[in-house]
Amino acid sequence: MASDLPFNHSNAFRMRRLLNWLPMGFAYAFMYMGRYNLTVAKSALGDLMTKADFGTIFMVGAITYGVSFLINGPFIDKFGGRRGMLIGVAGSIVANALMGAALYGVVHWGWDLPIIPVFTVLYAINMYFQSFGAVAIVTVKAPWFHVRERGTFSTIFGTIISAGIYFAFDWGFAVVKATRAGAADEELSGIPAMFASIFGLGQSGVDENWMIFFIPALLMAAMWVIMAMYLRNSPGEAGYDDFNTGEAALSGDGERLPVKVAITKILSHPVLRFVCLIEFCSGILRNGIMHWYTFFGKEVGFYGDFAITEHWGLSLLICGLIGANATGWVSDHLFQSRRAPMCAILYGLMAVGAVALWIGIPEVGKNEAGEWTGLWLPGMAAMVISMAVIAVHGILSGTATTDFGGTKNAGIVVGIVDGIVYLGTGLQSIVIGALVPTGEAANQASNWWMWPAFLLPFAVLGFLFTLKIWNALPDGAKGEKDPEPSPST
Repeated sequence: MASDLPFNHSNAFRMRRLLNWLPMGFAYAFMYMGRYNLTVAKSALGDLMTKADFGTIFMVGAITYGVSFLINGPFIDKFGGRRGMLIGVAGSIVANALMGAALYGVVHWGWDLPIIPVFTVLYAINMYFQSFGAVAIVTVKAPWFHVRERGTFSTIFGTIISAGIYFAFDWGFAVVKATRAGAADEELSGIPAMFASIFGLGQSGVDENWMIFFIPALLMAAMWVIMAMYLRNSPGEAGYDDFNTGEAALSGDGERLPVKVAITKILSHPVLRFVCLIEFCSGILRNGIMHWYTFFGKEVGFYGDFAITEHWGLSLLICGLIGANATGWVSDHLFQSRRAPMCAILYGLMAVGAVALWIGIPEVGKNEAGEWTGLWLPGMAAMVISMAVIAVHGILSGTATTDFGGTKNAGIVVGIVDGIVYLGTGLQSIVIGALVPTGEAANQASNWWMWPAFLLPFAVLGFLFTLKIWNALPDGAKGEKDPEPSPST
């Protein structure tokens, strides 16, 4: 056995580990693009997909995604994250290609397809395969990173999530812009021009909506090939010595548990049950900001006139990079790889951000000169909350799950925790949807005060839950001297 201390990894090992997670990280980021392209497509398809249709398709997909964790988590625990990642990406490639083919067939081949039922089925299939992604990444990570350096991995995971959100929204809408019927006659620049040039878009005389699905499929396919070459489940499979990662185990002997037993142990575990509660709050805060802040901007009318909303994907990328990098480093180096202290700080920031949002949104409006005022306080509050919740999700779902669940049961633990995140997502979607104003009332910013008022209690609860596990650290990581700073590989 090699030394258990992470700072003794050789440079060759670190480079091989980089080759392991980098293609997988990009594949997962492009999976985000192939997941939220339905949201992007809604803006391009017009009457072909109404808001009600979109809501139905997305709801079915979200339910499929959440339930699939109970199937795919144990599968990945049994057969390995490498196989799970390759299956998940391949399935998402096929599902996206079929959605693109359906749109292409309607336009060019005269197919008389019932688009909404077809998309409902295909998007549910896509979301089933999408659910392999996070579980596979965390499962593959476990044998390659010691507990005392997994804060580094939470940085990687948070960065991957942030990049995925950026690809999904900014690149996704760039594809929409490049595929419009008259795009070739416009002066495209930046990312839309890049896509138009590479794929020859905007010259067919029709809106090439199928490319919204084909392009993510092609990007995922490129990463699939590289993963097939380099991705391995453990150092041992890559020709290096496996090592004791210092993690705890959900089962006393460290072996894989039956699903029912694993769920019972997770929900009764002194640390993991609070991880579940915290991540439930994360599901509410994450989508309560990422989705509803843009809806707020569109309804009130400043969306295209404010840098933060106009470049929402880039804004979230910046937030995620800051939050993930700071959280991972501080957790490992200042809090001895304890995850809760940084989560407490981050939830404190979320609570402050929710208060600032509550105070700031009534001030949003136009002055006598027709200029928008009062945008920056709620805008910065939204970014602070986004930064904090991306970081919390990365270090809990991406790191604490395997710290305390162990490698052999990582899939089911991550699956349960991520499923609970989606319970929070579902709750906020229903409740905030009922609380926010509609019709002409939605155009007045002051009528949106109940939105941040709903978020605030969950920020406070998340903070209190983190205090319950402040000193939590796997037994295998206790008593070791702090690892020396190491490159983020």
